[in-house]
Amino acid sequence: MSDYLLDTNHASPLVTLEHPHRQRIFHGLTERHTFAICVPVLTETLFGISTVPRAVRNVAEWQQLQHLLPCYAPDRLDGEVAAELQISLRRQGWQLETVDALIAAIALRYDLILLTTDKDFGAVPNLRCENWLKV
Repeated sequence: MSDYLLDTNHASPLVTLEHPHRQRIFHGLTERHTFAICVPVLTETLFGISTVPRAVRNVAEWQQLQHLLPCYAPDRLDGEVAAELQISLRRQGWQLETVDALIAAIALRYDLILLTTDKDFGAVPNLRCENWLKV
C-alpha cells in the first residue's frame, strides 16, 4: 500500500473514462493505495480540463470523482520549503517553477510518492517520483 500525490499530468486524464491511467488509479484504490492532489494541481487541472471542447463533460466527471482525491492546501511552511528548494536548485543550475516547488514541498511534507511525467522533479532531493504514463 502506497500513498501518492498526483501531478497535473496524472490528474487530468482521470476525466477521460476510457483512459488506461484512470483504470490504473481506480484499481490502485481497490488495493488500498491512496491518491491525493494539492491546491496547485487542482487549479492547473481545472483550468486544463475546462478549456477544451469537451469542457462540460470533463468538469462533470471531475465533480463525480474529486471526492476520491483528498486535497492538500499549501501553508506557510510549504511556501518556505518551496522557496528554499528553488534557491538551492537554482544554485545547482536547475530551474524549478514555483507551482512545481509547492507540489514537491507538499509531497515531501506528507511523505507521498509524486506521480508525474515532469523530469524537473528529479532534481529535488529526497522526492520519490513515479511516472505511470510511460509508453
